[in-house]
Amino acid sequence: MKKTSLYRIITTGLLCAIAFAVMLLCHALPPVIPVLPFLKYDAKDVIIAIGGFIYGPLTSVVISVIVSLIEMLTVSSTGPIGLLMNVLSSVAFAGTASLIYYKKKTIKSAAVGLASAIFFTSAIMLLWNYFITPLYTGQRVRSLLLPYILPFNLFKSTVNAALTLALYKPVVTALRKAKLVPGAEENKMNKERSLTAYFMALALIIAAVLLILKVNKVF
Repeated sequence: MKKTSLYRIITTGLLCAIAFAVMLLCHALPPVIPVLPFLKYDAKDVIIAIGGFIYGPLTSVVISVIVSLIEMLTVSSTGPIGLLMNVLSSVAFAGTASLIYYKKKTIKSAAVGLASAIFFTSAIMLLWNYFITPLYTGQRVRSLLLPYILPFNLFKSTVNAALTLALYKPVVTALRKAKLVPGAEENKMNKERSLTAYFMALALIIAAVLLILKVNKVF
């Protein structure tokens, strides 16, 4: 086995472990929308997207499946349906973002990829919750789609997009220092572009917070 392939396997395994740990931490958080306690924010897609940014969309799919499977076997109570939903959501977000970014590693393609991921994930989960979720939760969930579930998925995806922008560079730098990721995989953004990414991340966070405050009728 080539050294680079071994490092790729090690890095992928490390990202799986981190994504699972992040999921456990988020599992303990209070619901984003108190009237719907099953809608909880989960940041594991950030780690999965970073893996896809480093090695490509196929890696994001692999991490999504592994982490979702472990989640089903440990803390989840939704069984195979929950597994499928988690994989679908993570692949829609991380796979879309990394597919666009990996072809041309620039701040512009990162922004386009993550913006596409926000809307694609929200659309996919809207369709899932319309056609599939009522089969095991009842028809009432359809009345919750537009006022609650769609805004929640927009909120979740937007926050994860912001965190991906903010954390990708530090994570890759740390992996390079650990000799797990070769220099060729490093993002070529200079300091100015990195600063742009942080401002974009901040703007996304603010937009997401305002959205969920509006849904909770804070203003």
